[in-house]
Amino acid sequence: MNFAFTEEQEQLRQFVRSFLEEKSSEDAVREMMETENGYDADVWSQMAEQMGLPALAIPEAYGGQGYSFVELGVVLEEMGRALLCAPFFSGVLASQAILATGDEAAAAAHLPGIASGETIAALATTEPNGKWDTSGTETTATAAGDSWSLSGTKSFVIDGHTAGLLVVSAKTDAGISLFAVDASGDGVSAEALSTMDQTRKQAKVTLDGAAGTLIGTDGGGEAALSTTMDLAAVALAAEQVGGAQFVLEMAVQYAKDRVQFGRPIGSFQAIKHKCADMLLEVESAKSAAYYALWCAAEMNDELPSVASLAKAYCSDAYFHAAAENIQIHGGIGFTWEHPAHLYFKRAKSSELMFGDPAYHREQLAQRIGL
Repeated sequence: MNFAFTEEQEQLRQFVRSFLEEKSSEDAVREMMETENGYDADVWSQMAEQMGLPALAIPEAYGGQGYSFVELGVVLEEMGRALLCAPFFSGVLASQAILATGDEAAAAAHLPGIASGETIAALATTEPNGKWDTSGTETTATAAGDSWSLSGTKSFVIDGHTAGLLVVSAKTDAGISLFAVDASGDGVSAEALSTMDQTRKQAKVTLDGAAGTLIGTDGGGEAALSTTMDLAAVALAAEQVGGAQFVLEMAVQYAKDRVQFGRPIGSFQAIKHKCADMLLEVESAKSAAYYALWCAAEMNDELPSVASLAKAYCSDAYFHAAAENIQIHGGIGFTWEHPAHLYFKRAKSSELMFGDPAYHREQLAQRIGL
């Protein structure tokens, strides 16, 4: 294990950053967050066709590029930095869920479309009760010939209202199972939710006798979803690190530029302390996220505990950095015109997604036997 990125990984970072600086500027983000779909179809096509980003962590056997979770983390970090509005993260969740089942037929059927960017996919597991683990699953699936009939409601589904493919968790007589559902099929409806973070669209998906195809084995979804949620926590931690680093840079730059009483405000001890504390937390968050990415790439035994550790720490670090960024900017940081609030809202939303820090600390304690 090495915390230093390779030359190729750093080139990937610079490649993605330069693209996002052009295509995911503050103006572009503000424009997309006001739209119903929440992303620019032309930019998404460029990401898929010219850059191959949706295919990054999908095996070559299924039309992907076969890179590891480390490379995926590098890309997610840059996307978090730029507040990218695109159905990328949702595709990562759906594809990893399919891979976690070990169902080669399902992977061959669905992953090539996700890799090419033609299929917008979303993972629908959480329900209105707000539980992120399978204990909250109330959606049911009943065998109907060669297919299954699904009924229930899924909430907080990232990009659920624009997805063409839904990977849905549901209860059967055998236990929790995963199903592929055509989002345009009968019995499926999706409604965009009004959320704090307008840069990441979420939806409520209602299933009323919707046809689904079993992924993996009947009752085998518990283990696959557990792995998927660990990977989701790691992926989100990487994204949070990118956002935290950017607000740190934003705060430090303003502290250098803003002059008060004839001197830069960064020369005042109170501001120095804030910036120093932010730096310490952001660098520590990087260590946690990068180690988690390595564990995810290796799929080793440490992944479950490290995933919870990284998600808890990176959530706290990002939210604190985003809040301190606003404080350092003073009055202007509270205005709609300044981008500080966009990162603050993303930080708060990400803090709660897949379980808040308290949830993950409790999960970490259980996993290491405390």
